[in-house]
Amino acid sequence: MPNVTTLLDARLVPEAKTAFVQPDRGVSLSYRELRAMTNRLARGLIELGVDRGNRVCIYLDSSAEYLIGYLACWRMGAVAVPTNIAYRERELAHAINDAGAVAVITDGSGGPMTRAIAGDCPTLLRRIVVGGGEADEVGWDDLQSGDAGMRPVHCSFDDLCHIQYTAGTTGRPKGAMLTHGAWMSALDAEREALSLGPGDIYLGIYPMGHVGCSWGLATLRAGGTWVAMGRFDLDSYLALAQEFRPTVLAGMPPVIHALVHAGREADAALASARVIISGGGSLLPTVWEAFDKRFGIPVANAYGLSETIVIGSGTVTLPAYPALTRDYRSVGVAVGYTEVRIVDAEDSDRELPPGTAGEIALRGPSVACGYWGQPEATAAVFREDGWFLTGDIGILDNDGILFITDRKKDMIIMSGWKIYPTEVEDVLIGHEAIIDVAVYGLPDERRGEIPVAAVVPAPGRSLTLDELRGFCESRLAGYKIPRRLELVESLPRVHGWKLLRRSLREQTR
Repeated sequence: MPNVTTLLDARLVPEAKTAFVQPDRGVSLSYRELRAMTNRLARGLIELGVDRGNRVCIYLDSSAEYLIGYLACWRMGAVAVPTNIAYRERELAHAINDAGAVAVITDGSGGPMTRAIAGDCPTLLRRIVVGGGEADEVGWDDLQSGDAGMRPVHCSFDDLCHIQYTAGTTGRPKGAMLTHGAWMSALDAEREALSLGPGDIYLGIYPMGHVGCSWGLATLRAGGTWVAMGRFDLDSYLALAQEFRPTVLAGMPPVIHALVHAGREADAALASARVIISGGGSLLPTVWEAFDKRFGIPVANAYGLSETIVIGSGTVTLPAYPALTRDYRSVGVAVGYTEVRIVDAEDSDRELPPGTAGEIALRGPSVACGYWGQPEATAAVFREDGWFLTGDIGILDNDGILFITDRKKDMIIMSGWKIYPTEVEDVLIGHEAIIDVAVYGLPDERRGEIPVAAVVPAPGRSLTLDELRGFCESRLAGYKIPRRLELVESLPRVHGWKLLRRSLREQTR
């Protein structure tokens, strides 16, 4: 039965075993409890009129409810539309309207936002609120009072189960369409890459609104235990590691950087770990080497995208093969059923030989089947022969090991968060003191990159970073707000129109 939630029905895992823990919320769920809560929510959604194939938006902070929301949608054949709790009104409304979501799952902190935009979201029929709600809202607890028995709906491998918004370089977010088959192959690829088994305990930090939650789901697929942090904090991370003795650690460049510079207590706290995952941005070789020399814990340096469910169709350095790291610079080899090749960035039909830089193309069962409602954007990067053009520039060596060298796109990745310059520029240009603006990324040792705004001020006007941040706070998610401001007389453009962000990066350094 090709439904990804059959992972909840594995009889080889003791039902009383702990499946999911979120210590900061006092949550601990066994496999039996997780399945029961998923089934109750799935049945509740059906009773509310949510049909197979309908889209359900999830607007929550990382939590057990977020996980259950995913699983319930998949269980009953609906399509999960995860969003980030940092979204503001226009960002959330876009996701709901673009996907045509009929319901949204939120909580007390998200309730005011969903109430404010409900009138502008014509497809939205139900708002489900954790912890109560107003008269026109459905309480989460009410949906958890029903029958806990339910078989997963039979789905095909190609049935859509997830729309992951990645945002776009043109400023219009793109919903990557992910299927049951894509998720099943992704979870098995990650399980295989990390050699996950029932004895593993995974300390996770990736937001549940991102496909990075796949590492936690892969742990459940293997019968292990997922210990989740709502927000990364070094002291809390080390305390949880000391308490739960995880075998697998979630990391990203800023986390690994923080661990390198942590006090001596970190050595004892991480003693149980056999691997740490890094992804969401470039891990600087100096940081990677310092981590390796201090802790001796292999880094699974992963390369993948929302469109490939991380390494579902991607690459990673495998802990059992240290030579793959190649002087702490590679992102490893293709895993699962993935194929990778390098093509000419101007002619994707032309494959390039080893050692030549070009655009990275990936092919495999976890590649999205296109962008929701965007046939032109789909045709631009999803080829009919199955190859997905990533927009990233890399090199394959003679052994098939991949190295990332640059990005064809101007996307910024800060602490794993993806920031698209055009979206931020579209907001900034609305400031009365700004007549022209460009947003670009600069390297940052701790966070990978930071967003920088180059601003041409209006005549007789000036602007401070604090003023800029204040203007953005109600218009953009916090991670998208520029961390640095450069006031310039003009922006470099080709023929007066095409912006040269690369020139700005070089000038600012």
